[in-house]
Amino acid sequence: MNQTHTFLQRCHGAISSQQRKRIFRQQPVTIWLTGLSGAGKSTIAFELEAQLVSLGHACYVLDGDNIRHGLACDLGFEQKDRRENIRRVAHVAQLMNDAGLIVITALISPMREDRAMARDIIGRDKFIETYLFAPVETCARRDPKGLYAKARSGEIASFTGVSAPYEAPLDPELRIDTATLSSAESVARVFAHLRETSLTTSGQEAGA
Repeated sequence: MNQTHTFLQRCHGAISSQQRKRIFRQQPVTIWLTGLSGAGKSTIAFELEAQLVSLGHACYVLDGDNIRHGLACDLGFEQKDRRENIRRVAHVAQLMNDAGLIVITALISPMREDRAMARDIIGRDKFIETYLFAPVETCARRDPKGLYAKARSGEIASFTGVSAPYEAPLDPELRIDTATLSSAESVARVFAHLRETSLTTSGQEAGA
């Protein structure tokens, strides 16, 4: 541990997690969307957020591209930087869960070890690993920015699925085939899972 942190202690407020559950009428969780670039992570994340908010649920999307403009603007795309990016996002998600919010992350997060780290930071009971599967050729055909073509021509280094590996989840809570399902159908799959595990309709249920 960094010696400058040894004198620090965690502070605890007067509001308990159970109180926050009653206020928001939901179990705070993090839906961790992982998959190749072009698999539909951002699209599904924002559509799911809109649906949840329309039903009165408090949630927020931590999108990988948006994170790179601020919280992780100092990081590149080498493996150590990707790991640090995931560590930062996981800590932010954990804080937002502690505040009572549902969090949806949309990051490639290609390595199993890094996703396991995120699960440990957020809490195993709050982490919903959701693998958005689509073959790399399908993702390349969808790519509006032409990133796959640039990666294959050598213009972009360390591009996941082309010049950098992607380790698919072995046992995710959800696996959604976005090559065959529409974004609406994919969102419905995630929402159904949340209905079973996290969404409630009364403060009594949330505090039970």
